[in-house]
Amino acid sequence: NSGKYSCTISYRKHGVPVSQTFHYSIFGYHVLGGLDTVLLFHSKLCEDEWTKRFLWGLQDKLRWLEIEQHCKLQLTATFCFPSLNSPSDEFIIQVQLEVSPFGPHWAEHCNSQDTDMVTDCYRKTVQHNLRQVQLALTRFFKEHKSFHITGADIPLMNFTNEFVGFLKTEQCNGGYGQTKQLQRCLNCCIVCPPGMFSPPKKSQCSPCPVGTYSVTYGVAFCTPCKDGMITRVLGASSMMDCVKKERTKQALSIMHKIPGLLLIILPALLAINFLFILSSCYWFFQEYQVSPPRASKMTGSTMKMETVTSFFRIPRQDPQAGPDAGPASDTSHLDTSASQGGDEEHRHGAPSPAMTSNLATVTDETTSVLTLEDRKNTF
Repeated sequence: NSGKYSCTISYRKHGVPVSQTFHYSIFGYHVLGGLDTVLLFHSKLCEDEWTKRFLWGLQDKLRWLEIEQHCKLQLTATFCFPSLNSPSDEFIIQVQLEVSPFGPHWAEHCNSQDTDMVTDCYRKTVQHNLRQVQLALTRFFKEHKSFHITGADIPLMNFTNEFVGFLKTEQCNGGYGQTKQLQRCLNCCIVCPPGMFSPPKKSQCSPCPVGTYSVTYGVAFCTPCKDGMITRVLGASSMMDCVKKERTKQALSIMHKIPGLLLIILPALLAINFLFILSSCYWFFQEYQVSPPRASKMTGSTMKMETVTSFFRIPRQDPQAGPDAGPASDTSHLDTSASQGGDEEHRHGAPSPAMTSNLATVTDETTSVLTLEDRKNTF
């Protein structure tokens, strides 16, 4: 049986109990091979009741051929239409049979332990069995040309065989698909897992539609949910996946609302990020902005004035004292007075009253000169 299995082996190694668990999967598969058969019968009438009885008798007589050839014969379709020779009183019954070479004990002689040899044996056995079935069916309809249908409520009816045709096919059986899981046989048909299905003559496994599920491997058709229940998603693999439609509608409505919410939230997030980047750039520009040349000149003039004031050890006066100072343009007097004041202080150790007044005059003049220098540098 196909499925996932695990095997745990427990043993002792150097007196210590050891256990190992091995996980493996088993998948059923079959090689490609099949036969479509078309049978044409002539009949006087085209009635469903008589056609059904004829088909029952035909299948009953073909049953022994299935056992003998280790195959399966399945009726797939029937058609009834007027004959071209006598459209009014003669009809043609078209019967389509599907021959599968995978009947009971079809590969009982392929018992090699080598997987490659077994797969090769399967291919050869399938081709051999299909040829044998084709010969057996041809011989059967030559020996059984007419089929008589009788009953209490119907007259004797004859169905005469006029044509037997065969068409070899390479399609997967129902419940199998070409999944390419078997490396040694990539075109082999692998059994479909739970939640998947594959109708006859389909080469791929498909997920179960919404409202259906499949529990086992190798399902040709999925099982519908009961009591009007439905599944939320495709590929349901359990009956527990079937829920009421109201709950499903709620889940679907939530899923449909999510894209709308994203469309609303996403632009807002993008706008916030843009504003954050813009504010960061503005802060960086303000933080590291270079001072203009005019501000640099004013800063230099202020430093010069502080240096001169410190040199003469004169406290800075308020600008309002400017009008009491002497002429601002007499710079030679400033230099001479400064030199004399310095010499007198060095010689006598303390300035005289006359020198003190003279020093005050120098201080006022110095302030005026510095103020004028500052203005010149500014402009």
